[in-house]
Amino acid sequence: MSPNVTLPDASTPLPMAKDLSELFVPSMRGQLKSAFKSVMGNPTLAMINMAGGVPHPSTFPIMQLRATVRSPSSPSAPLNRESTLELAKSSRSQSTESLDELLQYGDGCGIDSYCAFLRRYTQRVHRPRYADWGVIASCGNTDAIGKAVSLFCEPGDSILVDRWTFPGALSSLVSAKVLPAPVPMDGEGMIPEALDNICQTWSGSAPPRAVYLVPTGQNPTGTTMSLVRRKAIYAVAQKRNLAIIEDDPYYFLQLPPVPSPSISRRGAERSDQAQHLVPSLLSLDVDGRVIRLDSFSKILAPNLRCGWITAPTYILDKIQILNESTILQPSGLSQGLISKLLNDTWGFDGWEAHLRELRAVYTLRRNLFIQAVDKHLAGLVEYTVPTAGMFLWMKVNLGSAAADPTAMPRLLGSMKKCGVMMAPDMPFSSTGPSAALEPATDGTSERYLRAAFALVDIDMFEPALKRLAQAITSVSGARSATSCSPATSPDVVRSDTAHLDVNNSTF
Repeated sequence: MSPNVTLPDASTPLPMAKDLSELFVPSMRGQLKSAFKSVMGNPTLAMINMAGGVPHPSTFPIMQLRATVRSPSSPSAPLNRESTLELAKSSRSQSTESLDELLQYGDGCGIDSYCAFLRRYTQRVHRPRYADWGVIASCGNTDAIGKAVSLFCEPGDSILVDRWTFPGALSSLVSAKVLPAPVPMDGEGMIPEALDNICQTWSGSAPPRAVYLVPTGQNPTGTTMSLVRRKAIYAVAQKRNLAIIEDDPYYFLQLPPVPSPSISRRGAERSDQAQHLVPSLLSLDVDGRVIRLDSFSKILAPNLRCGWITAPTYILDKIQILNESTILQPSGLSQGLISKLLNDTWGFDGWEAHLRELRAVYTLRRNLFIQAVDKHLAGLVEYTVPTAGMFLWMKVNLGSAAADPTAMPRLLGSMKKCGVMMAPDMPFSSTGPSAALEPATDGTSERYLRAAFALVDIDMFEPALKRLAQAITSVSGARSATSCSPATSPDVVRSDTAHLDVNNSTF
C-alpha cells in the first residue's frame, strides 16, 4: 500500500469508502502484485538485500541538481524574485529526498515527499469525505486516464463520455478497444438527465460501469459545471452505480466573469483576488466512487510529466500494480524538483500565489481574445464565454454551405491558406467507435473550431481572427469574401504554435 494514505483510527469521524470493486473488470479483481514481490516480500533493515537488480548509487554520475525559479508575488513580497533550488547527491535537502534516492528505482507509488505534499494539499482544497483515501503519482493525466479506464473496461465494453471530449482519452479508448458512449452536453457540460436516460435505456450486453468527464474548463468546449450540475451528475452516478473518472487538469485555472462594459488589462490582472473555485466532484464524494486525476502540465510545465491520482486506497493498490508494469513511476528528477519547490521553497502560500498569478494571466488572455472575437467575427461564430481553462469553442456559421460535407475540409484549407490554425471539431467527437479518426456521424450540420488563447502572443489575437474571418467568408459567402493577401501567407506568420502537430493527442 502506498505510504501516502491514512487509515482511520477509532476517533476518525469519516466513514470508510464503499467497496466498488464489483465494478472492476474480472482481470482487475484478481490482480496481484508482481510475482517477484509476491515471492520476496518486503526486506527489513536487518536483511542484507541482494535480491533486486538495482544499481549502486555510487555509479550515478549526477552529483548535484540546481535550478533557479521565479517566486510568485505576495502581499509581503509584491515583486517577483528568484530562488535557487538545490538537490544533493547523498543528503536530503530539508524535506526532499537526496539525488541518490530520486534517481533510484521506486515502488510505483511516487516519491514520498512529492506525494506527501499532494496529499496535504488535496486535504486542504478538496477535503475528501471518506477516511481511506490517498494519492499516487502519475505521468500526467493521459497516462492516468488509461489506467483508470482499464479498471472498469475490457475490450468491447463501453464508457460514458462527453459528446465532445479530449482526444487523448479517445485515443486511449481506441487502443484499449473500449467504445465511447457519448452523452449530450449544454453550456455546463454533460447533462445529468441525458446521462441517466442513457443508463436507463441501455441495450448493450454489458452496461457501462464508469463515466469519464472533464468538469472544469472542459476540453474542447471550455464549459465548467456549476456546483448544482456537479451534484446532479454525482446523484446519477450513485443511482446507476457508476464510477466517475474526474479528469481535471484545468481546475486551478477557473476564471472570473468577463468585466463589462470594457475590458481593462489592469482589471484583469487584479481580478483574481476574490476568486472562489467551484468544489470538485471529489469534494462531493461520500462513497469513494470518484477517481480524481490532476496534472502539473497546465500549472507548472507539460514535460515535467508529473501528475497525481486521488482515490480510495484499494483502488490505488490496483493503480500501483499498473504503474509497476508500465511506467514504474514518473521521473524521480521531476518529482524531486517539484517536491523541493513546493515543500521547501514555496510552501502552500507560495503555491497558491503562483496559481493566482496563472489565473490572472489566463483571465487577461481570455478577456482580450473575447474582445477581438466580438470585433472581427460578429455574425460568423457563436460561443459561450469560458469560465475556466484556455479554450474558446466556436460554432462556425457556414451559411448555406453548412450541410455540405466538404465545407469543413474547405474551411481548414482556407484557414491554412490565410495563415491561421485552430483545432477542428473532428478529433474531439465521441460519436462512433472510431470517433477520434472520423468526422461526426450524428447528422448535425453544426461545425466547430477550438481556439486556444493560451500560447500565442497577445498581439497575435487580432491578426489571427482577421485571417479566420477571411477563411470563413471564403467558404460561407456571408460577406464579400476577400482572398488572403501575400502579407498574411503562412510563411510570414509569427506564431509560437508553428511547431505543434494538429494530430497530437495532447490536444
